[in-house]
Amino acid sequence: MSHLLETQHLHIRIADQVVCNDLNLQMQSGEIWGVLGPNGSGKTTLLHTFARLRKAAHGEILLQGKKLADLSTKAVAQNIGVLFQNTENGFDQTVFEFCLAGRHPHLSRFAFEGADDRERVMRALIATDLDKKSAQKVSTLSGGEKRRLSLATLLTQAPRVYILDEPTNHLDIQHQIQIMQHLQQLAAQHHTGIIMSLHDLNMAEHYCQRILLLFGDGETIQGTPREILTPNHLTRLFRYPIEQIDINQQRRWLPHL
Repeated sequence: MSHLLETQHLHIRIADQVVCNDLNLQMQSGEIWGVLGPNGSGKTTLLHTFARLRKAAHGEILLQGKKLADLSTKAVAQNIGVLFQNTENGFDQTVFEFCLAGRHPHLSRFAFEGADDRERVMRALIATDLDKKSAQKVSTLSGGEKRRLSLATLLTQAPRVYILDEPTNHLDIQHQIQIMQHLQQLAAQHHTGIIMSLHDLNMAEHYCQRILLLFGDGETIQGTPREILTPNHLTRLFRYPIEQIDINQQRRWLPHL
């Protein structure tokens, strides 16, 4: 049985910097992966390579056993959805119209969206707490609301693999938790795969089944949160002392102050 997403001997570099060297990763259906690393370590570059937005120097990426490089653009768009770190909203559409564009990879040429597509939009807007703003112009939204709209559009797209670059960026605490809980349910109930870059170690500890550390020099470490999130690993990764604190038998991570 093939993995949902797999890398084989993947080597990625940016100019003279090696992001990963000989990376072998296997994502199963229903898994959430967290990618952690300091600024400039190549997290965004890695995620863009997974989405076929840039080429690796060496190695292969497989989507359900098929080489990603051999798939059509439409097949990639149907199966892989990307949330960029920063998103620009172009035309001043309504929230509903903007979100509806997420269905385009699934439509045949010259086809129009149907009732099922519109229902998907409303479910996505409800999940991101934007349903009451569906008729509002995108330009009137706050930064956090625009971020949630980008997430809602991705939910409307409904890919097999979600690639998220700092999904909780610009969100308040309530919506951070709400989005992470929804992603957790999405992975568990719909057997999707999710890989996301994160800065919040506690989010990674609580919501991810697998962790990938990028050290910025080609070195990577991967495993379960229990294996990978340790004071030694995190202190070396961020080049600053990170302490573990246990609260109600749950681990929490704080920088030493």
